[in-house]
Amino acid sequence: MVRCAYRTYAADFWRVSHVSSQVCNLLCRPRRCASKSRSKCRCRRRDAPQLPALTETYKYLHRNPELSHHEEKTSAFLAGELRKLGYTVNEHVGKYQDGTQAFGVVAVLENGAGPRLLIRTDMDALPVEEKTGLDYASTVRSTNQQGQDVGVMHACGHDIHMTVLLGMAHEMAAGKDKWHGTLILIGQPSEETIDGARAMLADRLYERFGRPDFVLSEHDDSTNAAGSIALKGGPLLASSTGIDVVMRGIGAHGSAPQAGKDPILMAAEFVVLAQTIVSRQIDPQQPAVLTVGMIHGGAKRNIIPEEVTMGLTLRTYSDKVRDQIIAAIRRTADGIATGYDVPANRMPIVTVSQTEITPATYNDPALAERLRKVAVATLGEGHVAPADSVMGSEDVGLFSLDGKIPAVMFRLGAADPAKLTQARETGVPLPGPHSPLFAPVYGPTITTGVTAMTAMALDLLK
Repeated sequence: MVRCAYRTYAADFWRVSHVSSQVCNLLCRPRRCASKSRSKCRCRRRDAPQLPALTETYKYLHRNPELSHHEEKTSAFLAGELRKLGYTVNEHVGKYQDGTQAFGVVAVLENGAGPRLLIRTDMDALPVEEKTGLDYASTVRSTNQQGQDVGVMHACGHDIHMTVLLGMAHEMAAGKDKWHGTLILIGQPSEETIDGARAMLADRLYERFGRPDFVLSEHDDSTNAAGSIALKGGPLLASSTGIDVVMRGIGAHGSAPQAGKDPILMAAEFVVLAQTIVSRQIDPQQPAVLTVGMIHGGAKRNIIPEEVTMGLTLRTYSDKVRDQIIAAIRRTADGIATGYDVPANRMPIVTVSQTEITPATYNDPALAERLRKVAVATLGEGHVAPADSVMGSEDVGLFSLDGKIPAVMFRLGAADPAKLTQARETGVPLPGPHSPLFAPVYGPTITTGVTAMTAMALDLLK
């Protein structure tokens, strides 16, 4: 282990751990290799440090988030940076089901015959008003799909993901003597609405740019310490299904509820009863989560409205369980409406989204084990943990074509180690993805992400 100029730019990392000479070589470019053996030296002996530039990139992206389907400036920035590194870049790759063009980015670097590796980052942000108080916090506001004025924040760390991809892209372009094959970098739009990967594939992604032999990605994580990663084979993330439930009633004056059928009351009952579907109708050995995350109805205090719309998200690992829960949602909604004697032509409408839907994310076991060994050799055994399966969802798995292409996503630790230890002791979790307080410890997170991703790419492109 060595100390290097890196600590000048990210002293906090040294409170996480000492790093290997390879990390120093990748991110700091010391004038002289820290390795005792020149034959084992992996640095390229250039002076320009990456981390300060990547820090500025990260802060720029964090300050300028864009919502799903609207990543115009973000995609242009990512494409421009990749062009500077010598990649052949195509923009506006992707076509949504409504026929609109997506802001997908595809950057290709060919380096002779060999394997084809696809590495993906997502680009979109969330309709969340940031409350971190950081000097680089987002103050951006926009209009969401419902026409509401909302704050916009990279509350899921896609700014970290893009920064890591750019750092790794720099390493691979600079070290073409260390690998051969084709590197395909994807800037994917609309991960948060889980229709971006599908849109890119629908735009003939593989027919236009070639089918990869491997797919690799990462996601930052507040349950692992900055300076570490977590990785496992098998199921990693649940499937996600977006569902809309419209409780329809009969409008009336608020002072005369007997003259109408109140959809707000019916919606309130539905929200409560929906929570019994998983707890009382599904095998407890089968993981499932059903959340009502959106409810809209009414325009004035003294008017009983005609309808109330609710937005639900369903997470499962099993298609059978998914179908069971959807059927139960329909029964529950209909049962409530029947209890209130709602006319047949005003019964609830349950719609399963055909765009906001994605399968479970599955890590190819053999590839995961191969990359785990690479990570251990690069970061050290103590900085590579087994990942847990969680109920969060991703659409990156679509790039694997139902498992026909080996794919792996690893978790990139982003939490302050001391705060994480305290959180585990107290049982109070740290703010994580989708929280307005989510604030990754960016220095060691970016460093570790670039180092791990580069090492994995070099191993796969032998």
